Amino acid sequence: MFGSKQKKPRRPVGHFDTLVSRKTSVCGDVTFSGGLHVDGRIQGRVMAEEGSEAVVRVSEVGEVEGDIQAPHVIINGTVRGDVYAGAHLELAAKASIHGNVYYTLLEIAMGAQVNGNLIHQNEPVSLLQQQKAGSLPRAEASAGESDVPDSDAALKGLPE
Repeated sequence: MFGSKQKKPRRPVGHFDTLVSRKTSVCGDVTFSGGLHVDGRIQGRVMAEEGSEAVVRVSEVGEVEGDIQAPHVIINGTVRGDVYAGAHLELAAKASIHGNVYYTLLEIAMGAQVNGNLIHQNEPVSLLQQQKAGSLPRAEASAGESDVPDSDAALKGLPE
């Protein structure tokens, strides 16, 4: 009774009615509503149904190779693609994102990695809306082409 601290259980965020288990690999786009928990691997886009209050959670052992779009996103695994969180994005300590992150509200733990841009959105903007507006950055540069200027060319205009 005394001296023993009981940890409060973490409040679950949403109800996860769909599970991609650790031994499962999905090739193709996944559209869902409700809650999606990813322990396995998804190669394709993960998109919540428009207008839903869906939650997608990528666990420490989960991987997604493709864009994620949902109102609520929790990542503790690896994502190779852009993340669009319409309402809330939580990046846990072992999160690793290789792509741009579009968020409205962001919570980030020490140790989380984002190898891309963090872009704040005042209003939730879906992947489809950004594609239609033409505001998405180029996904791939052709061979030898880069958005980063050549270091020698960038230095030519500087005084010595």
